[in-house]
Amino acid sequence: MNIVDYSTQFTLSTDDIKQTLLSSKSWEEKYRSLMLLGKKIAPYPVEWQRQEFQVQGCESNVWLQHEWKENRLFLAIGSDAKIVKGLIALVLAAFNQKPADQIKDFDTQAYFAELSLEGQLSPSRTNGLHAIVTQVMALVANR
Repeated sequence: MNIVDYSTQFTLSTDDIKQTLLSSKSWEEKYRSLMLLGKKIAPYPVEWQRQEFQVQGCESNVWLQHEWKENRLFLAIGSDAKIVKGLIALVLAAFNQKPADQIKDFDTQAYFAELSLEGQLSPSRTNGLHAIVTQVMALVANR
């Protein structure tokens, strides 16, 4: 499987994410919803789980690969932790298969604030989430 084929299997939008998480009545329900969102991501191929693709700054194992095609960023991101896979779904909904300009213009702080995640996640998970976003932004900046 290649990165583009893997990437196109994830079809959730930021509106889908917002609808799912904002309908949760409690943090426990939101946490469960996050884990269910993570199940929407295809299993990350074992052969891609290599140190060279690891995202630095994440407590759990997170791997990120990408490919640019027709000015769109195709992302393949995986983790071995259920809740982190849910957080990856948030990132994929925001950036996967999007053009560089749209990624640059996306307000991740407002997005995460709207989802009411700040203060609910552990500091290490918040740092990991921001490390993934930072790496995606670096891919766009270095293009």
